[in-house]
Amino acid sequence: MEHFKDQILTQCKLIIDKKINSLNNALKEITESANNESKSSAGDKHETGRAMMQIEQEKLGKQILEWETQKNILDKMDLTKNSNSISLGSLIETNKGLFFIAANVGKIKVNEKEIIVISMQSPLGICFAKHNEGDEFEFNGINYKITSVS
Repeated sequence: MEHFKDQILTQCKLIIDKKINSLNNALKEITESANNESKSSAGDKHETGRAMMQIEQEKLGKQILEWETQKNILDKMDLTKNSNSISLGSLIETNKGLFFIAANVGKIKVNEKEIIVISMQSPLGICFAKHNEGDEFEFNGINYKITSVS
């Protein structure tokens, strides 16, 4: 099971790296566009365009920082510690599928198995943390039964 968790973690890191690279490329394009625009334009339209680009740059910068924070969390995860309680790095098998507590990556596929990767801070992650193997609970009208935690 530990090898499977390593594969999930590796997949999560690759997805996050792709997101960070994509956001960095978008930020680079906007920055270059803003620099080119400032060389050729003047007036109110120019100022509005620059302000919009600056807002977009700030938004992208914030997203990059959020994903880098998620990546740092994944880099520090210890998958070797085994616990019956649900925490960062737990793989949870439920009647509704597999969940991995790491970062807000969403659905991924590893070894033909679909895993939903969520963070501890997500509403469902918080709910899982209050339960143990064998517990049943309802979340957003869906009944979950935890069959195993590793």
